[in-house]
Amino acid sequence: MSDRTGEGQYRPEPPDPSAVRLPESLKQLVEILAEHVHDTWAATRIEMGWSYGPKIDDVRKEHPCLVPYTKLPEADKDIDRNVVIGILSRVLDLGYELAPPPVTDQP
Repeated sequence: MSDRTGEGQYRPEPPDPSAVRLPESLKQLVEILAEHVHDTWAATRIEMGWSYGPKIDDVRKEHPCLVPYTKLPEADKDIDRNVVIGILSRVLDLGYELAPPPVTDQP
């Protein structure tokens, strides 16, 4: 358990998600949610006055990742994917079940 007794003492110890393997059927969900994670982060930054810039600049409030998810380098997409994989792995580790919606016959 993490020590949460005071400032400077907090050391997060999230469960290791590598022990849980996500089913292949959730791969598309991971990508959809990773884009959502990025869009949520970007919207928050923009609301705080940040804009696109070629490098992170805290003074000018510029960040190179303030672009659509599809334009991010794979390394930055992996950061968002890992957030989603960690959450979904924890959900499965807690005993919940995830399944894709049923396929419907729609024209």
